Amino acid sequence: MDYRKVNLQPGSPEDLDDLAINTIRFLSIDAVEQANSGHPGAPMGMAAMAWTLWSRHLRFNPRDPQWFNRDRLILSNGHASMLLYSLLHLSGFQLSLDDLRNFRQWGSPTAGHPEYGECPGVEVTTGPLGQGIANAVGFAMAERWLAAQFNKPQHELIDHFTYVFCGDGDLMEGISSEACSFAGHQGLGKLICLYDSNQISIEGSTALAFTEKVRRRYRAYGWQVLRVKRGNDMQALDKAIRKARADIDRPSLIEVCTHIGYGSPKQDSAASHGSPLGTEAVAATRGALGWPAEKFHVPAPVAELRSGYLERGTDWQRQWDDALESYAQLHPADHARLQLYMDGDLPEDWNTGLDSLFSADDGSASRSSSGKLLGLLGERLGNLVGGSADLEPSNKSWQQHSEMQDADHPAGNNIRFGVREHAMAAIVNGLTLHGGVRGYGATFLQFADYMRPAMRLAALMGIPSIFVFTHDSIGLGEDGPTHQPVEHLMSLRLMPNMLVLRPADSHETAIAWQLAIESRESPVSLILTRQNLPALRPDNPGLATGLRKGAYTVQECDGGPELLLIGTGSEVLLAQQAAARLSAEGHRVRVVSMPSWELFEKQSQAYRDSVLPPACHRRVAVEAGIRMGWERYVGDRGRVIGMDGFGASAPAEVLYEKFGITAEAVYSAARTLLEG
Repeated sequence: MDYRKVNLQPGSPEDLDDLAINTIRFLSIDAVEQANSGHPGAPMGMAAMAWTLWSRHLRFNPRDPQWFNRDRLILSNGHASMLLYSLLHLSGFQLSLDDLRNFRQWGSPTAGHPEYGECPGVEVTTGPLGQGIANAVGFAMAERWLAAQFNKPQHELIDHFTYVFCGDGDLMEGISSEACSFAGHQGLGKLICLYDSNQISIEGSTALAFTEKVRRRYRAYGWQVLRVKRGNDMQALDKAIRKARADIDRPSLIEVCTHIGYGSPKQDSAASHGSPLGTEAVAATRGALGWPAEKFHVPAPVAELRSGYLERGTDWQRQWDDALESYAQLHPADHARLQLYMDGDLPEDWNTGLDSLFSADDGSASRSSSGKLLGLLGERLGNLVGGSADLEPSNKSWQQHSEMQDADHPAGNNIRFGVREHAMAAIVNGLTLHGGVRGYGATFLQFADYMRPAMRLAALMGIPSIFVFTHDSIGLGEDGPTHQPVEHLMSLRLMPNMLVLRPADSHETAIAWQLAIESRESPVSLILTRQNLPALRPDNPGLATGLRKGAYTVQECDGGPELLLIGTGSEVLLAQQAAARLSAEGHRVRVVSMPSWELFEKQSQAYRDSVLPPACHRRVAVEAGIRMGWERYVGDRGRVIGMDGFGASAPAEVLYEKFGITAEAVYSAARTLLEG
């Protein structure tokens, strides 16, 4: 079916293309003018590029934006959001003209930058430049992995492309260099990037700061590099996209030379980048491009295209559903597994025995127990895909049941990201967002700083990416302060919707990993030690299930407590040691393990009061990180044993002693409170 066969009198398909392209331009102009803020220039320059891809190549179903085998399109230069919103509206997605009129307004799905989950057809939240192109690498890896797992001769169920729009700013950001270098190494032939090369940024010409040979750089990365000299030439654009699709061994960069603010008096000027054109310039642009004065005008022939898009998308998905049904008859076991992955469900008995996986007195480092759990979970679930940023031997993040994923082994569950922490986090988000895959990435906690923008976006989107952080404190030891996280744990707790778990022994680690797998609406940061951790309660390891509530009593006293000692991770042991001494002196001391502030805050007030009785004001918290923030739980009459500065290079036990994070320090603080 040719969706472009509409009643257009007079004219031709080429006339209709021009009409649609200008509709995109003026919807973008009008929305930005009405909001009195936004970025009109990029949509105006990119309209022909976007329409060519959207109308001639992109497979999707407006009636079902989540159709599994759709092509994915990511707008990495998210400030050009009106370009995407216009396309979604014109092609039949549930996005009305009123939604476009309410661009950037409270409660509207058309936010200033595209937001995943808020607007149908938006694959990922973008805006911080470079993130989208890195996410796209994850999408392409997920497609390839699923295809390798499930496709059969005559049944290529998983077969779609990942497209990404990006601009000069995206390619300046370091994350894009990390991600694109990795994509070239991986040979991701179904990843196609259309680069809006308009040579303008906010401050003016890109020549002010960006004079590198971009095409040469991408060839060096191992990409196919193509160029369209005239960004409004649909035939040249179509030819380039077809050539990109034909190269199955390399990702493709198509440099499209465009004019920002095309057709306006502010064309090729930074003045059209991030501000409304203004009344006079809009009028001049309408005159130059022959557009009527009516705001949000959609010509009837363009509006009629919606039905064609809806019919085409429905037909594509119906054909795929039929193929899926045939696949189910011929390959029932694989179909059942694929359906499980697509639905995001977990296999039955996936966590059987995990609570008792470790011996009662297990004393492993939590990074080691995490590695054992990851291997077992990876084998049981089947679709855990991820790895480490060149720290796997330290992170214990390898799944022994599977091989390394690369161009020659696309079905491998293990990824070696290289020293690319920021790209790793964004790629993990792409893996997770694609569907059918659970992505994870691992590194030292210190390097969470390199990953933070991508982690923040995961939290903002509410997606369950898993971030594994080992070497979680000054317990790292001799590598010194450059590698010893101090403020990082507390800073992750500050991030809305980030579930932070710092288990205190192997039994808590087992519960933490189960929570990570069960998470559906928030990313998870697992905070793990380098040093060994004695079991908190070898006489009752089942107590560790209390981690599910964020904090629980790990050691109780007779009668109501007169003192609370609170710890996380490796420091709970210090609280226990101090409590033993205080209890021997006749004091009623309760020890609380608090591995997750976020989970604890979700509990009822009654439960929280049962763990931390309001009447008990004598409280000491101990954690080998920055002290700021613990006032929330110890109050103004309590004490916090922790760090106020950076660490140092020395054996771990020396550092704990020198910085005063010891059982003796906890005991002394407690004695001061008891005597006060």
